[in-house]
Amino acid sequence: MEQATVDREKLFRDIKRIVVKIGTSSLTKEDGSFNRRLTEDIARQVSELRELGKTVIIVSSGAIGIGVEEMKLGTRPREIPLRQAAAAVGQNILMQEWMAAFGKYDLKVAQILLTYEAFSNRMTYLNLRNSISELLEFGIIPIINENDPICVHEIEATFGDNDKLSAMVASKAEAELLVLLSDIDGLYNKNPKKNDDAQLISTIEKITPEVESYGGSPTSMKGVGGMRTKIEAAKITSISGCHMVIANSAVDNVVVRVVNGENIGTLFLAKDGKYKNRTRWIILSKTSGKIIVDSGAEKAIRKSRGLLPSGIVEVAGDFDRGDVIEIENEGRVFAKGITDYTSSELNEIKGKHSDMIEKILGYKNYDEVVRKGNIGLL
Repeated sequence: MEQATVDREKLFRDIKRIVVKIGTSSLTKEDGSFNRRLTEDIARQVSELRELGKTVIIVSSGAIGIGVEEMKLGTRPREIPLRQAAAAVGQNILMQEWMAAFGKYDLKVAQILLTYEAFSNRMTYLNLRNSISELLEFGIIPIINENDPICVHEIEATFGDNDKLSAMVASKAEAELLVLLSDIDGLYNKNPKKNDDAQLISTIEKITPEVESYGGSPTSMKGVGGMRTKIEAAKITSISGCHMVIANSAVDNVVVRVVNGENIGTLFLAKDGKYKNRTRWIILSKTSGKIIVDSGAEKAIRKSRGLLPSGIVEVAGDFDRGDVIEIENEGRVFAKGITDYTSSELNEIKGKHSDMIEKILGYKNYDEVVRKGNIGLL
C-alpha cells in the first residue's frame, strides 16, 4: 500500500494528554520474570514529559504474569478462575513496582481497575472521567488495568491484553495520543517473522479492509493482544479524535521520542471531526440486543432522523428501556442507539405505524423507538 507522509512533529506539537499502554510481552523478560528496568525507564520518561507540561495516564498489563510467578504455577494457566486468582495476587505486586518506579522521581500513583461495564453505564463513565481529571490535576499518575478477578467475561477476550481498554481510556480521558508499547516495531503489511520482504507501515490514514487483513493472529506467545486487537483499538481512538502509535518498548527513550514527533512505529491518524461525548459513549458502549431494520429506516437514520417502529423487521435479544442496542440492516450493523422500549414491547409494535403504539401497548413513550439524539452512526 502507498505510504502517507505526515509531519508528526507538527501534528503532536500541542498534545497535552497522553495514554501509554505497556503490554505483557514488554513487562516480561525472556526468563518470565518482571521487567523492572522497563517500569523504571517509563517512569523517567513520564517525569520528562511532565516537565514539558504534558499529563500521562498509564495502562499496565502484567498482573497475571506476576501472579503466576508469585504462586509458582510454572506456566500461564488456561483455567479462568486460576488466572483470576493469579491476577488478584499479581495486581498488588504490579502496583508496588509502579509505586517504586515513580517514587524515584517524586511522583505518586493511583490504581484504577476497570471492567467493560464501567464504559457502558453513563454515570459511571462520567465519574471515571472526572476522577481521572482530578488525579491528573493533583499531579498523580493513574495506573489503569482491567479488573480481572471480577471480570465476568473471559479474561483477555474482553480487552485483548488491555489494547481495547487503553483505547477506551484514551477516549474517556479525552487524550490526544495513545502510545501502545509492545515487543513489535509496528504494523507490517505481512508477518515479519515469516516474510523477509515485510514492510513496516509508517502511517495509516484510514482503517480499510486491507489494513485489517494485516492484523493476523497474536504476534507473541507472552502477550495475548496481537495486531488484530491493536487495529480494533485504533478504530476507537480514531472516532475519539485521538492519534495512536504502535511502537517497540525496546527502542531507547521511546515514549519521549514518539511524543516529540520522531518517525517511530506505526501512526494511526484520528478522524478530523470527533464525535460528541454522548454519541461517543453510545458507540463505545456494550450492547444488550439488536434491532434489524429495513433500508428505508436506515436511510432515515442516516439523515439524522429517529427510528420508527414501522421500519423494524426483527428484534434480537432481551433488553430493557434505556439499554444500548445495535441497529442492523442487510446483515451489517450501521448504528447503535438507546432504546425507549423493551424488547418485548418492540416485538409487539414492530412493523406498525406510530399511531398504533398506544392501542397495542396501552401507553406510548415516544413515536420513535430510538430518538435521533440517542443514535450514534458507526
